[in-house]
Parts: sequence; C-alpha cells; structure tokens
Amino acid sequence: MIQALRNAFRLPDLRNKLLITGLILVIYQFAAHVPVVGVNRAALETLLDPTATGGNLVNVLNLLSGGAVANFSILANGVYPYITASIIFQLLVPIIPRLQQIQREPGGREKIQRYTYYMTIPMAVLQAFGQIQIFNALLVTNVADPTAASLEIIPGFGSDFLLTISVLATMTAGTMFAVWLGELITEQGIGNGISIIIFAGIVAEAPSNLVNLATSSLRPFYDLILFVVITIVSIVTIVYIQEGVRRVPVQYGKRVRGRKQYGGTSTHIPLRVNPVGMIPLIFSQAVVTFPAIFVSFFPDSGFRRAVTDSFGNQQGLVYWGTFFTLTVAFTFFYSEVMIGNQNLADSLQRQGGFIPGIRPGKRTEDYIIRVTRRITLVGAVFLGIIAIVPGIVDFVNGIIFPGETVGGTLNAATVLTGAGLIIVVGVVIDFMRQLEAQLVMRNYEGFMR
Repeated sequence: MIQALRNAFRLPDLRNKLLITGLILVIYQFAAHVPVVGVNRAALETLLDPTATGGNLVNVLNLLSGGAVANFSILANGVYPYITASIIFQLLVPIIPRLQQIQREPGGREKIQRYTYYMTIPMAVLQAFGQIQIFNALLVTNVADPTAASLEIIPGFGSDFLLTISVLATMTAGTMFAVWLGELITEQGIGNGISIIIFAGIVAEAPSNLVNLATSSLRPFYDLILFVVITIVSIVTIVYIQEGVRRVPVQYGKRVRGRKQYGGTSTHIPLRVNPVGMIPLIFSQAVVTFPAIFVSFFPDSGFRRAVTDSFGNQQGLVYWGTFFTLTVAFTFFYSEVMIGNQNLADSLQRQGGFIPGIRPGKRTEDYIIRVTRRITLVGAVFLGIIAIVPGIVDFVNGIIFPGETVGGTLNAATVLTGAGLIIVVGVVIDFMRQLEAQLVMRNYEGFMR
C-alpha cells in the first residue's frame, strides 16, 4: 500500500489530483473558521457545552460541518441543503413524466443537476433560518435568567431587517461555496467531492470530540474503552458488509461468425449487499433534522417543545425509530433506482447472455429485482443499526448506570456517530478504489486486493 501511494506521487497528473484535493480541503477548513456577522460568542459557548440540553444535536451538526457550527461560520449549513435538494429531485424524477423525459434527453442529467443547484438556494435559506431558531430555543432552555443577553445566537436576527438578510445571504453563499468546492474535487481531484467534504469535516472534529468525552465524562476510562471497541467492531463490520457480494451466474451462448466461435463462457453479475454505500445515511441524517427546523417556524406550543425535545436533542424512541426507518427506506429506494438505471436484463439479452434456468427479458429482470431486494434487506437493516448506535449506547448506559441522565451529553458512540463512521469508512474505500483505478490505468499495481 505504501509503495502504491509512492507510485501515485511519482506520476505528475495523479500527484496534481491528490494535491488539488488536499488544497481544497484546507480551503474549506479555513472558510469554516470565518464567523457570520453578529454572532454572540457567549451564547455559542453555552450551546457547545456537551452537558447542555440539545448538546447532542449541536455537536453532531458541528461534526458533520467540519467545525463550522462551533464558530457559527459561513459554512454552518454545510452541504446538507444541497443533499436535501438532491433528495427532492430524485423523488420527483420517477413521478413527474416531464422530468423523466428531460433526464433521458442528451444533456438531461446536467439539466437536472442545474435544477438541483437552483433548489439548493431556498433550502439553504430555510435551513439557516431554522438552525438559528432552534439554537435560540435551546438557549432559552439552557439559560436560567430570562433577561440574559445570551438568549439569542445572533442578537437582532429577525427584528433587524438588514442584519437578517445579511446573515441568510452569507450562510446561503457559504453553502453554495461548499458545494462548488465539492464539485471541484469531483472534477479536478479524486473521489466524490461532496462525500469527501463531509468526510474531512468528520475527521477534523473527531479529536476535539474525543477530548471532550475524556474531560466531561463521569466515567472517562469506561467511555474511552467503549469508544475503541465500538470503533473497531463497527469498522470491521462495515468493511465486511460493504464488500459483501451475491454472485448471480451468467451463461453466454455460442455464436459462430465465419470460422470463429464466440461466447460459450460463464461469468457472474456481482450484486452487492449494500450497493448504495453511505448515501442513505447522509440523506437520512439530513432529513431527520428537518422536523426540529420545521417546527421552529411556529409559535411556542406543547407540540413544538415535544418535537424539539426529541429531534432537537436527538434522543428518545421516536427520534431513533425515525432515523432507523429513514435509513432503511432510503437504502431500498436507492437500490431500486440504481438497479433500474443499469438495465441489467436488457444488457444481458443484447449480449446473448442469460441466467441459467431463467428466461431472458422480463423474467430475468424480475429475478434480479427479487434477489436484489433480498440482499438489500440485510444491507438496509445493517445501515439502520449503524445509524442508531449512539441511541443503543445511551439505552445500555441507562440500564448499567440507572441513576444517570441519558441524552444531552457525549457518549462513546457520539464522538464519530454511527453515520459518521460509515461515511468515513465508505469514503476511504471509495477513494482507495478510485486511486487504484488511476494506478492500474498507468500500469502500476493497485493496493485493493
């Protein structure tokens, strides 16, 4: 592996791709430390306290934004408005015939992508406004003095028109800047840019979260050991499931052209247990924060407080059950979309291939879909369990230490979170595969064996 990396840096074009990727990530981290105008630092410090109400939500948002929330910077939204816009269009395309027609046209995918960028702007405005409202609501809960100046994350936001417009415009521009950096990595660097941006943010914040766990925990040794165990077991399991493949046998008929005979060989179709990687987790993480953002637009009421307590504080059966359900649903949805776009049955029929015992055409398509759904069930449940690991740890800690408060503090699983772990492992595997492909094209041996 080390030799393969050395080979990568010896090749000028590949070295440039790696350096461009690294440079863009450095630029992102610098931008993550540029604060929005008018931020109340005292209020921000109150929210970042791991023991504060809603501390889990703030720390997870901070983790996934690469530390941008800790400074309430222009990148505090991260790339999640873009992810939400992508979800909307991927749900609308199969439903609206006109969008299906546009997607099939030459350049149609680029046009859908442009529409996604347009949709990202209002989603970024909504998320920025909702995030500020949620933080203000959490401050009311955490600050005992109702007249304190620290009850607003940005004093004057909402009442001062120019300040409100400036903050929303700045945070929306920050989101579009982050998306642009991600696209630059995809085009000029190595790997999926948006995923790498999220990956870099998680890795950058993990050390500080680990220090907070060690200093704020009532049982630092227990939590650190549990963190190591959870991380190792999760990584091994993630790699095992991510690399799991069901091989569907394929036979090609013999064809004679002139004096030569073609075909007659056997091969297989590799159907992955988890064909969509970490995409469902990224999307479900974005969607599961939406209820708390949505209710922040309404006046204070019992329903708003209940939703904020559950989805804002990221605790309780409703929150973790919703997170699990969304992850499983998104996994099935994207698996169906991916298999449908590949048109495996038609490709096999055109090439003279068939699955033994299955008729070509519709029967083959139904068989592939049936097998895919069966193995996807395993991958979907696995992703769902990984997503709710922090909730499971809270539940277990509540049984072992019944006198302690559950929720609102860091635990061994929230240092990276289950979603964070699979994003990190998935991005690393994808990055290594793409780097290996670049090396193999240039007649170097890869390191993924």
